[in-house]
Amino acid sequence: MTILIRNPDFGVSAAEEKRVDEEEDTELVLDGGFLVPYANSFGNGFRDYDAETERQEGVENFYKLNHMNQTYDFVKKMRKEYGQLNRVEMSIWECCELLNDVVDESDPDLDEPQIEHLLQTAEAIRKDYPNEDWLHLTALIHDLGKVLLLPSFGGLPQWAVVGDTYPLGCAFDESIVHHKYFMESPDYYNPAYNTKYGVYSPNCGLDNVMMSWGHDDYMYLVAKANNTTLPSAALFVIRYHSFYSLHRSDAYKHLMNEEDVENLKWLRIFNKYDLYSKSKVRVNVDKVKPYYLSLIEKYFPAKLQW
Repeated sequence: MTILIRNPDFGVSAAEEKRVDEEEDTELVLDGGFLVPYANSFGNGFRDYDAETERQEGVENFYKLNHMNQTYDFVKKMRKEYGQLNRVEMSIWECCELLNDVVDESDPDLDEPQIEHLLQTAEAIRKDYPNEDWLHLTALIHDLGKVLLLPSFGGLPQWAVVGDTYPLGCAFDESIVHHKYFMESPDYYNPAYNTKYGVYSPNCGLDNVMMSWGHDDYMYLVAKANNTTLPSAALFVIRYHSFYSLHRSDAYKHLMNEEDVENLKWLRIFNKYDLYSKSKVRVNVDKVKPYYLSLIEKYFPAKLQW
């Protein structure tokens, strides 16, 4: 099945996006419809890791553990173990419902159950990009890998499931959140891993890069192994939506190939909705469920191996 994707319409300039970050009293309309809120669920600016909130200390402790324990060898082990997809058989929607029991401790912007965020993101994109149904579904499923936190999926610790992702096997870019804690990682001192390219070659393609392990990479493996018909841009969004040092800071572009460059355009559009749709606004699940079930049927088998 071939999916034709129109070129994305960039409705927000870099200057406008920067203004959202810097001016709390400014609201911005993205791409003709979605209104960007000036504050997150806690009343602070988005992705403000230094804000003194009830979650600030916990978020920083999370990243300390994450940076200490996410190593090249650890990720190889996790990809091998979870790539077998031998834990659960269920549908996409059944997995969505499991996320009612999950809260992401790494996120300074949200303390609602994850399914709320999925639907907020999907509906915001659906409003502004009504003809891109693949992107609506991608928004719905992009965080489903967070079920790794649940006992039936191994009950992995938060630092191995959520948070910003980044490449292993090469130097840690300083734009990565709480970069200072990488000094407690053994990879930081490994001469094979601490140079610009490390174990990689120029423009090798991100598909050949070992990313820190978490829900992004897991859901990417699940989608590919279960023969989804979603386009490559959707798989790119799923795997790299937490790769903020790339799509917000332009780091690691030296590892990208031409296909990555094209797909990054869609990831940047998606990220605006993924980030700024985190709010207390509720979505009527019963009302929108039939639409998303039709998309699941279009792009996925009825049951998937997880």
